[in-house]
Amino acid sequence: MKKQEYAIVDIETTGGYAGGSRITEIAIRIHDGIRVIDSWESLVNPQQPIPPAIFALTGIDNELVKNAPIFDDISDKVLELLTDRIFVAHNVNFDYSFVRHQLQESGFKWTATKLCTVRAARKIKPGLPSYSLGKLCYSLGIPLSNAHRAGGDADATAILFTQLLLSDSEGEISKMIKKTAVDQRLPPNLPPADFEQLPEKPGIYYFYNSEKKVIYVGKAINIKKRVASHFTGHQITKQRQLFMRDIYGISSEVCATELMALLLECAEIKKLWPMYNKALKRFEPKFGLYQYEARNGYQYLAIGKLPKFSSCIESFSSLYAGINTLQKVAAQFEIDHRFCNYGAINEGETHAKFSTTDLPELEIHNSQIEKAVHFLIRNKPTFAIIDKGRTNDERSCIWIEKGHFYGMGYIAAEETLSNLSEIKEYVTPHKSNSYIMQLVDTFVSQNPKKIKIAPQTEKHGQ
Repeated sequence: MKKQEYAIVDIETTGGYAGGSRITEIAIRIHDGIRVIDSWESLVNPQQPIPPAIFALTGIDNELVKNAPIFDDISDKVLELLTDRIFVAHNVNFDYSFVRHQLQESGFKWTATKLCTVRAARKIKPGLPSYSLGKLCYSLGIPLSNAHRAGGDADATAILFTQLLLSDSEGEISKMIKKTAVDQRLPPNLPPADFEQLPEKPGIYYFYNSEKKVIYVGKAINIKKRVASHFTGHQITKQRQLFMRDIYGISSEVCATELMALLLECAEIKKLWPMYNKALKRFEPKFGLYQYEARNGYQYLAIGKLPKFSSCIESFSSLYAGINTLQKVAAQFEIDHRFCNYGAINEGETHAKFSTTDLPELEIHNSQIEKAVHFLIRNKPTFAIIDKGRTNDERSCIWIEKGHFYGMGYIAAEETLSNLSEIKEYVTPHKSNSYIMQLVDTFVSQNPKKIKIAPQTEKHGQ
């Protein structure tokens, strides 16, 4: 049986992500598990300008690569050296993404088992001050000449790899090269212990950067499985590579139900405003219900566009939802349809476009409008959602007060309440918003048996 060989690779590039940058230099060292048995390297014409910052770091400029082969010209050689060998690199996902992408552009479909010497060093040589290649070499006495050039870094990585093999008394490298090893897919700066401690339960998870600031919040039915899915695949976009690079830590919070996870995710995103959360940050209500008075003294109700930071009686994610609410309240309070505007009001628009005969009495009409507004503001439902807890010894509770999300928490299964409103003592308050209430309303319509309605102290009618 042929002995397993390793291709130790280092590259220099025009930038930090494979989708928009190119390789400028590549070095490959073939290692048989004992020593380097073959070496190859080449400058590469990237067919795009090399930024000044890259030149300052590597010393590779446009003039140096002007007459170098383009990647297509060396792709056969690169593929030959990599085939049937384990791909080894320091921060392996960076080098692997570039090489895989450019081989694909050259017409080759190639994948390989990866081994990261950053992760291997963390396992086999724990407790060192830093695991960057330069500082790791200093700590372990490895010579590093011509740093930030592919050949110099590849030689140092090969010596590091040899040392790790010799020190690997627990067989960590053998475990790591198995395709099922999850930590091979983890971001380079993430401690494996952070991933390993994640629960396989519903809840939310937080990604942190090097300054321990939350950069992403997500929700999951299975936290560990969902977090792992962030690190699979071979996307090469700048956004993904920056995201992977910025993850230095993970924590999580278990929730009893998927609804609680959804609500907590939304509340935390609105509170923390993480840089990599996009979808919920973009969600804002687009339409509002307004009350205004025309020059003739009659009051109107109207659905219109909702400018940022403006106030309204009620907000909606769609024009349809706003119109539906206005139609219902107009029917309930017998408001003349001529005083309901179901679209945005243009500046300067008059309200004398309908028949002015047989108008309702002004005071009675305005009183009906006021009652409708009072109903919308004050008579929204107060209720609790009672559901299963995180364990059999507790129940989860979500408190909605007058149509707004108040908070959520847990109560002991044997606890008895003399008044439903006592639930407020057991919940953690959160700020409400229209998206949270949209989630709650959807749940309520699908799970009416889990809703406990609080008795109203006030009744408002026509």
